[in-house]
Amino acid sequence: MVKLNKIYTRTGDAGTTGLVDGSRTSKSDPLIAAVGDVDEANSAIGVAIVALGDGPNAALGAQLTVIQNDLFDLGADLATPASDADGTDFTPSEMVLRVTAAQVARLEREIDAMNEDLAPLRSFILPGGTPAAAALHLARAITRRAERSAVAAGEARALNPAALAYLNRLSDHLFVMTRLVNARADGDVLWVPGASR
Repeated sequence: MVKLNKIYTRTGDAGTTGLVDGSRTSKSDPLIAAVGDVDEANSAIGVAIVALGDGPNAALGAQLTVIQNDLFDLGADLATPASDADGTDFTPSEMVLRVTAAQVARLEREIDAMNEDLAPLRSFILPGGTPAAAALHLARAITRRAERSAVAAGEARALNPAALAYLNRLSDHLFVMTRLVNARADGDVLWVPGASR
């Protein structure tokens, strides 16, 4: 269990931060950018949970709370180097948090369940609709950035493939959840190409 009784440590004052294995790296490292983008996505999801409220969308908020926990696991996963010299061992253990294929599969089941009663898309949609849907769209866009950052970090060091798959699937999850929230209101806001010309 984590115990934090002092928030500042001064260890990052020179522009470095610690990884889970105790090594230090520059705060400008693409890996740290990815961890930060995952944190930002998690924060945006928190805003979406508040916007969903306690009404008919409360079950969706509960799904997102599980996802928030997953994203903390994912941040720890990114900040934990592979446990072997050739950078291919991403096996989880009691001491090493890793995102697993089962977490990705859970997202896929939830996507399929939410998508079941939605009409097929016939147009791109604008990021809006209800306040909750707009918050979900923002979380989706930030998640896409987190995925791009993680892919960029993975070009320099090995990363857990399940963590990358999770981010990819999460943006789809948030997109479908947005459509479901809007379907329960006035529907998606459709893109009309060239409408303002």
